[in-house]
Amino acid sequence: MLAAPSRGARALVISGGEKAFSGGLDVPYLMGLDRAGLKRCWSRFFGAARALAGSPIPTAAAIAGHNPAGGCVLALCCDYRVMASGAYRIGLNETQVGLAVPVGVMRLMQRVVGQYRAERLLVSGEMVDAERAFEIGLVDELVDIDHVPLRARVWLEDLLKLPRKPMLATRATAREDLIAAMRPEGIQLDRFVDAWQEPDTQAALRALVAKLGK
Repeated sequence: MLAAPSRGARALVISGGEKAFSGGLDVPYLMGLDRAGLKRCWSRFFGAARALAGSPIPTAAAIAGHNPAGGCVLALCCDYRVMASGAYRIGLNETQVGLAVPVGVMRLMQRVVGQYRAERLLVSGEMVDAERAFEIGLVDELVDIDHVPLRARVWLEDLLKLPRKPMLATRATAREDLIAAMRPEGIQLDRFVDAWQEPDTQAALRALVAKLGK
């Protein structure tokens, strides 16, 4: 992703695996790490999100399935989000697994659904279905699962038909708040990692790991 613009790419479609854009981070793996290991993993994740937010070329997320937590963060860093219609769900469910949402990530959600609706979603950790996500603007387009990557590509191709320099300059200005939200001061990584060891957080994470193991 980082090297794509230097290799001549004019736009990017970001996609995931079958029936899921991303399942978020691997919680059972993270539970086995010490503080230094946790910080490395989260630093890499937020670094990837920061790179996507600051991409000099347009990006579209092709969400062919469920998209919780970290996957939702990545999608929110894209210019456009196409999601599969049906019973798939998307959202930032961090509070349900005992994690506080960093202020920068809150701003990503506020940017697309508004402050009050973002508050309701983030505090409850609610995952919404595809139809609701489209209604509130969390995703831009719903299509049949087999056409998700194609529609993401079509949106980018239409964008690239515009005069390039004016389009990119306007895009850069419009996304300044997004880039600012993902700066290190908006994430406060040390505080985020320290909170991982809070009793409530550990209990919720252990419950999640047990559920995943069933």
